[in-house]
Amino acid sequence: MSSFSDAQLSRALAVLVAFHVVVIAAGKYLVQIPFQVLGLHTTWGTFSFPLVYLATDLTVRIFGKGQARKIIFLTMIPALLISYLVSILFFEGHFQGLGVLAVFNLFVFRIAFASFIAYLAGQLLDVKVFSRLREHRSWWVAPAASTIVGNLVDTILFYSIAFWASSDAFMAHHWPEIAAVDYSFKIGVSMLLFLPAYGV
Repeated sequence: MSSFSDAQLSRALAVLVAFHVVVIAAGKYLVQIPFQVLGLHTTWGTFSFPLVYLATDLTVRIFGKGQARKIIFLTMIPALLISYLVSILFFEGHFQGLGVLAVFNLFVFRIAFASFIAYLAGQLLDVKVFSRLREHRSWWVAPAASTIVGNLVDTILFYSIAFWASSDAFMAHHWPEIAAVDYSFKIGVSMLLFLPAYGV
């Protein structure tokens, strides 16, 4: 930490907050575009959101857990607003027009709120686990463990808050299965693509 000036820390903080917001916004769009892998349903959002965990782990490693927590708290309100706006403006990846903003959509807000709670809890847990394990002699233990635990909590909170007893009958019934597949893909992507990137 002492090797960075206040100006450098401020710039890094602004860039990382912006990065988190952009990844969350992209994820909200990409999660609406499904595809199949080995007969299992997933979305392109699976490949974007793990970037947030990579950025958080790098922040803890370089600047410390205090700066990482500051980024999370500065990001959470914009993340809530962007989650709602992107979810309501786009449906299955198609722009719906600005007219949809005139009516408050409780179903979409519930999903956005679930995303907000899941992001906050998952990221704070990621920081805590990474900080505890960062001095481990094997460089990959801290990012791997924090990603596995953070994503697990994030996934459970998001799907349960968004879809338990939901008005969407299909999601209300199938959310545990969809959550399990989503989590498996996110961990697979993180371990195969983003963990090596962290190592570099």
